[in-house]
Amino acid sequence: MYEVNHEFDVCVIGGGMSGICAAIAAARNGARTALVHDRPVFGGNASSEIRMWICGAHGKHNKETGILEEIQLENLYLNPARNYSVWDAVLWSKIRFQPNLTPFLNCSCADATMDGERIVSVRAWQLTSQTWHTITAKQFIDCSGDSILAELTPAEYRVGREARAEFDEDIEPLEADHKTMGNSLLIQLRRTDEPQPFTAPRWAYKFNGEADFSYRMSGVSGHNFWWIELGGINDTIRDSEAIRDELVRVGYGVWDYLKNKADEREKATNWALEWLGSLPGKRESRRYVGDYILTQNDIRAEGKFDDIVAYGGWSMDDHHPAGLLYPGRPTIFHPAPSPYGIPYRSLYSKNVPNLLFAGRNISVTHAALSSTRVMATCAVIGQAAGTAAALCISENCNPRLLDIALLQETLMDDDCWLPGKLKLPGALACAATLCGDPAKRLLDGMERDREDEAHAWEAPVGESVSYHWATPQTIAGARLVFDSDLSNTKRMAHVYPQSADRCAVPDSLVRAFRLEAEDESGTWREVYTEENNYQRLVLVPLDIQATALRLTCTETWGDALARVFAFEPLATFVDKIPALPEGPAFAEVRALVSPDDLAAPDSGLEESAKHGAHGA
Repeated sequence: MYEVNHEFDVCVIGGGMSGICAAIAAARNGARTALVHDRPVFGGNASSEIRMWICGAHGKHNKETGILEEIQLENLYLNPARNYSVWDAVLWSKIRFQPNLTPFLNCSCADATMDGERIVSVRAWQLTSQTWHTITAKQFIDCSGDSILAELTPAEYRVGREARAEFDEDIEPLEADHKTMGNSLLIQLRRTDEPQPFTAPRWAYKFNGEADFSYRMSGVSGHNFWWIELGGINDTIRDSEAIRDELVRVGYGVWDYLKNKADEREKATNWALEWLGSLPGKRESRRYVGDYILTQNDIRAEGKFDDIVAYGGWSMDDHHPAGLLYPGRPTIFHPAPSPYGIPYRSLYSKNVPNLLFAGRNISVTHAALSSTRVMATCAVIGQAAGTAAALCISENCNPRLLDIALLQETLMDDDCWLPGKLKLPGALACAATLCGDPAKRLLDGMERDREDEAHAWEAPVGESVSYHWATPQTIAGARLVFDSDLSNTKRMAHVYPQSADRCAVPDSLVRAFRLEAEDESGTWREVYTEENNYQRLVLVPLDIQATALRLTCTETWGDALARVFAFEPLATFVDKIPALPEGPAFAEVRALVSPDDLAAPDSGLEESAKHGAHGA
């Protein structure tokens, strides 16, 4: 066994969608960051190992942006067939090639060292390399879902459902208990052009009629089998292996029923079992206690917090703890407004001063968790926590003392929407005359459409919008936000029909554009050109002197109109979105290997290989 010590500014535990966004955000905002993940692939419940949908806020224009939207657009571009192996690669590449960020895959956090109330380091076992990694950091972010640092530190946490009277929440039980929502093991199906017989293993559970699936079954391809759920009446951490075993038996039994027993089984004739998970997706376990505990009533009141740093908008989707054992409806969708705000005070520990958290373990009641737990919401919470951790490093403070206005401004700069807040343009934009109709939308601080309100500058492809100044200005860069169609959820597939629609980069997104600058003599010159953009947020380095700056959108991915939510000249520029590196030719890699390592095999080996492993 090996021992390796590391020093970082920020250590993120857990590489699900919240941990990915937290780690990338911390690294992009200047912190040397470690991401410790106990699985071989990133994504958590969204990964190829579990394959749960990334769900978030309801509403046509309410989709989560920031790093999550960047990742999902990358996936649409590279993975139109929605193949889960490619999705894994998209997530891995965003981590692996992010400057300032070091990933530790197959690495389980097993211990923590404290100095008084503060966490000093964590110790993690990497199975594949048989190495103990000790990671020292200034700030820690627990995105593990199960809140592993809650057990390894004195951090306060809760498990289970609060009593109705504690926070006056009418969807909670009368008495508090330790019951949670359960775990699900998903099934994915593929339609073929010939019959696909199926014989269930002898150990699979037997389902014999619709009564076994009350309120759950909806045919072969109508859902992702989220209701194959158990474990909420047990301990979803301590009993996780036993719960998984039960779910495997249930999963094969469900497919056996659909193929061989259901009244509509002829509809399943050409459908095959493509995949059945071996790692259940979790909904609930430990929840940290922060300076503020978000409740059902906060959600219903739209979460209008002064310290808003993220938002939700999924219904309060409260699954029965007994899961499939319960003969009633598996979940109740209690209404929730979309969007509602989530406060920063629910993202850091009440009693461990350098501990933040993001994902389904934030400081909320069980009732509020039933909405905040979905992965798109967890992702924007993760970006907020990661950004906060990096700012704590640069400002030399603990999370509790961080300047909220600075955090909010940084998040909005990075394309995170904070409902109730406006992304105000900078001094360069305010000092200029903006030409183009209706160009004033570029200065209204709203970088997405709202219901019955358009907030994008839009014009036929080829037309321009420009800023003009009375005297030459130093322009370090430009910040652009294009329309990536926030009505498109950009989800991965849950089923594979024979002629599936391929996903694609949204037609509304600007694909090609150019920036031109005018000098004091009135001469225009091209200063930047892009021919193959597929992102919503684009940061352009310029470093020019100009009296005018002009944007022309020359092509979209399909629409006749180009739509731009932000075109902002920047006085200072930090390129937070690095381009992925170009892979070298393999011959260049081979050339770096020592000639001794490429020497021919010892005498006799080549000759024996000619005749096969066992001779002629």
